[in-house]
Amino acid sequence: MKTQRPPALIAIVLYKSFVASLLTVTSIALLLALKNHEALEDFSESFFLETKLKIVEYLLDKILSLKQNTLLFSGVAAGLYAIITAVEAIGLWYEKGWATILVVVLVGISIPPEIYELFHGVTVLKLVAFILNVAVLWYLLHHLPTHGKKA
Repeated sequence: MKTQRPPALIAIVLYKSFVASLLTVTSIALLLALKNHEALEDFSESFFLETKLKIVEYLLDKILSLKQNTLLFSGVAAGLYAIITAVEAIGLWYEKGWATILVVVLVGISIPPEIYELFHGVTVLKLVAFILNVAVLWYLLHHLPTHGKKA
């Protein structure tokens, strides 16, 4: 008989799935920007963008200012991290001990740079990401024996 998953574990799986989705979209966007760099330059100079869509214009300016090697590295890195994050989510869903350890290690590694970023400028997004990662780390550390039973 299968026991029901704890709500906090379900929330972590949903959070990790959301992050994996965002990273996948980011990876695809960066790699498409690399492939269609010239078309993006033309698009960014169009009359349509100069009128209403300031956020799109801002993002395009940021992407177009990156070197092609940076776009390639960033796109591939985001794609690989998306895969790792999806594997974490799947492993946690099936309550595998290795997934719990993987998440604890990767989230634990990410917290010091997040603290550094917060000291250099607090934004809502940075603060929310930091709080969520600390909550995930705390929960998994306190429930490691529970989730580590299935190998």
